[in-house]
Amino acid sequence: MKIIRNIKVPTGNICISQGDKGLLEFISIGDYGKEKNLKADFLGLPNEINSVPHGSLLPLEEKWVVTISTQYGCLMNCNFCDVPKVGAGINATFNDLIRQVLEGIKLHPEVLFTKRLNIHFARMGEPTLNPNVLDATKWFKTHIDPEYHIHPVVSTMMPRKNEWLKVFIHTWMRMKNRLLNGEAGLQISLNSTDEEQRRIIFNNNACSLEEIKNIMEGILPSGRKITLNIALADSYIVNPSTLRKYFNPQDYLIKITPMHLTNACKENNIKTDKGYEFYYPYKKLEEDCKNEGYDVIVFVPSKEEDESKITCGNAILSTKEVSK
Repeated sequence: MKIIRNIKVPTGNICISQGDKGLLEFISIGDYGKEKNLKADFLGLPNEINSVPHGSLLPLEEKWVVTISTQYGCLMNCNFCDVPKVGAGINATFNDLIRQVLEGIKLHPEVLFTKRLNIHFARMGEPTLNPNVLDATKWFKTHIDPEYHIHPVVSTMMPRKNEWLKVFIHTWMRMKNRLLNGEAGLQISLNSTDEEQRRIIFNNNACSLEEIKNIMEGILPSGRKITLNIALADSYIVNPSTLRKYFNPQDYLIKITPMHLTNACKENNIKTDKGYEFYYPYKKLEEDCKNEGYDVIVFVPSKEEDESKITCGNAILSTKEVSK
């Protein structure tokens, strides 16, 4: 796989690569450390996050994140996302998925091991539409040096027009529980509990909360719980008692983040006011979710991260702009 462009960002690298069907994006980054960007009482991290200044990163031997594209562009057209501007959601090939991760690792030949290699299927595209994700994960488990302790994560908005969605999700969770001994994750993007608002947010392409509940029926996660992701915008309605109706706190945790500063968000006036500077936008929701019995993570990136083309699709879009 040829790297077309390697963009240095505050936490690592964003790479544009030549895939089998066109251009893909992947990132290979480090982490500031959970003490700096997480509030999670259940993990013994009680401090409020009032901005995350850019500073030194954890050694990659401690934590390394490689986030890859599962599609060339995306057809979901979520109103907060720039990826649809890249192109139609054509599935990346098995080789595309493998090579993105290997190229991400090759960026640091000096790193001979890591306690946690997070492989996120969360860059461009909707991963549950691409069955190659399942086969690639099996390959990673058997072919990546065990000195790199992998932790693959699928991030999905649960597309309602995917007739194989339930098969994919249940297969992924069996792999998490058995093949990966719990060392894998599933993150479901909800953002709102109001169905009309969710229809607008996800362009009528996401399953309803009731449909998600039915799809997830019978799943008991081993290891980390299933994550319900709330990218919290000022206008979003999130009712923790509604979440409790559909998702058992024994099996699910809540992750609250600010809405990324994408061009689509700017165009649609979607924002988390002061969300990168102060903890108070998250305080009430965190407390209300804890009162419903949920473990809650509040995760805040640094502004430097968010402003450096870290959001999906923007590296390729910026390259297209330059080439005009």
